Amino acid sequence: MLDIHTYDAQAGGNVLYKALVHPLAAEALAGLAASVRAAGPVAVYDPEGMFAMVLALCPGAADGLSGLGVIEGVYVHDTLWVGQATAAGPARALVDLPRAAVGAVLVASFDGARVRDRIAHLLPDGARVFALDGVRLPDALLTVPGHYLDRLNFATNHAFFRDADGLSTRLVSANYWARYGASAVRLWLRLFGARGEVLASWEERVADGESAIVIDSRVVRERFGLPPFVGQLFIHAIGVAGHDVVKYALDTYGTDGNPSLSVTHDANAWPSDRYANLPAPDAGEEVVLWVQNSHAVPIPAGAMAVNRMGDGGQVPIMREIAPYETVAIPVAACLPDLRWPAQIELRSGRYLVRPRYEVTRGTRTRIAHLNVERADLRPDPGIADLPASLGRGYLLPFPILDPARFGTVVQPTPMAESQETLPLRLDCFDSAGRLTGRKFLGCLPRDHDLAQDVAELGVPEGHGELVYDFRDGGEADGWLHALIRFTARDGGHAAETSFGAHVFNTVMTYRGEPQSYSGPPPGLSTRLFLKGGNGLGEAFCCLIYPSSAPWRPWSRTMLSLHDAQGRGVAKAELEIACSGSAMVWPHRLFGSAAVERAGMGGYVMIRDVTCRLFGYHGLMRDDGAFSLDHMFGF
Repeated sequence: MLDIHTYDAQAGGNVLYKALVHPLAAEALAGLAASVRAAGPVAVYDPEGMFAMVLALCPGAADGLSGLGVIEGVYVHDTLWVGQATAAGPARALVDLPRAAVGAVLVASFDGARVRDRIAHLLPDGARVFALDGVRLPDALLTVPGHYLDRLNFATNHAFFRDADGLSTRLVSANYWARYGASAVRLWLRLFGARGEVLASWEERVADGESAIVIDSRVVRERFGLPPFVGQLFIHAIGVAGHDVVKYALDTYGTDGNPSLSVTHDANAWPSDRYANLPAPDAGEEVVLWVQNSHAVPIPAGAMAVNRMGDGGQVPIMREIAPYETVAIPVAACLPDLRWPAQIELRSGRYLVRPRYEVTRGTRTRIAHLNVERADLRPDPGIADLPASLGRGYLLPFPILDPARFGTVVQPTPMAESQETLPLRLDCFDSAGRLTGRKFLGCLPRDHDLAQDVAELGVPEGHGELVYDFRDGGEADGWLHALIRFTARDGGHAAETSFGAHVFNTVMTYRGEPQSYSGPPPGLSTRLFLKGGNGLGEAFCCLIYPSSAPWRPWSRTMLSLHDAQGRGVAKAELEIACSGSAMVWPHRLFGSAAVERAGMGGYVMIRDVTCRLFGYHGLMRDDGAFSLDHMFGF
């Protein structure tokens, strides 16, 4: 497993990780490592505890040696760190550095010049001194030049990006940083090909105000004269404020007669030990796991593995994957006897930023993402005994599309390493918030293969909610997830999405729940982004007003249509019943003429200061193709 610390729920993202894996920083780190190797062996002074991650992400390792060559020792000034394990044995006291028989000293700090001056009297005779200063990004790429490891300097993310074999991709977002005072925002972009080669690097200016961001693979391919490609796009937003995560929706659409259409959303910007909700193939399907190396160091053969969820028997992926390489791994090649509704767990070794999977049936494909499986969570006995003021507690809401036209199947997914049981019930509601059906799903084991067809409950269009139900025992941790699959009854086009549970719309709180998109609870609010159709189909969304306990009887939802420059085109109001839902079609709500004026990049902002809504968005085409995934807010 890659020895890096990336993200946890309490501390958030590790800025050092994002600073080291930026492609420009990784290139500079490779050059630094080559110079250190040439001067070595090397002693390392690690004043801030950075070295383990620097070493793990340092390119150039070969012949059993690290990328830095022979490491004589790691030296620290904190007496409590002396003796702790490092890559070069127990950490040594800085006072012993003068006796090190080395040709180089590496100061593991981005402020190396200052640190070097402070320890000048401790440097071994003749040793060259190196530091991480040369790995820093140019000031022109920094939002906060005076504080290098400021989180806003590394508003970065990755996107699966393809323009090949009749499939193209389009990344869509908006300049939500403008709401926090940002201006002159720029995107630094690098496109990697399937072998990890750099296909293009460029910058794009983002118009001031809450303007749209649209990056289409066909446009990129034409601009740079590229051959067909399947790879990944690295995105670095500069000049931002408020948010350090690059959020986006990613359409995959067919060209040259390919009927495919699907949508997925932004990647978590940090790798995880494990990912879940990878489905086994159904009859007539091929499921491919897209492995995209997020780093400048190779993934060794066997460093990653897959297994049936709940089964400890791991099947290693016996292929070395080069830096930034993109590889399609057929699930059936690893687990040939596994069939839907079995679930698969990916042990990724922290090498991947949110991997994707693609399901192919006939001529159609659909693409979705795996979710982070938490290593830090443990069962919470308090969930089984929540006070009445929290009502039904944690809810996972999802749309139930018109049963006459679509099948809706929900599959609960273990999403924490410690999770052994899932005690669950399914509650269904119509658009007016009336309970239409209820089913106890059981106390499901980790290796369950339940995929509940909602049609068996005979309920109408509306939405469903998974909720904990402890009548047969079991444990819960609040990180309840599920995969939801939608299939058109005419034509067989399908889409799928996955997300997790929250406590929704209660006055009282429990362990940070309920959450809101802005402001502390109980001042709940909603801000959701609905991208336009952009010529791929009619945009729509399903807005759900889930309520763990009684809240306001109706939402007061404001919807505003914007053009690509962020200018307002039209407004509308909507009332959604508590525990109800609404299907929103912008071309019906605002009128086709208004949507046409909004044009390419047009979008809808959904705002409600009275409650927290949850939403799913997608596109619908006249030929029956559609896409669907959960929405995100700014």
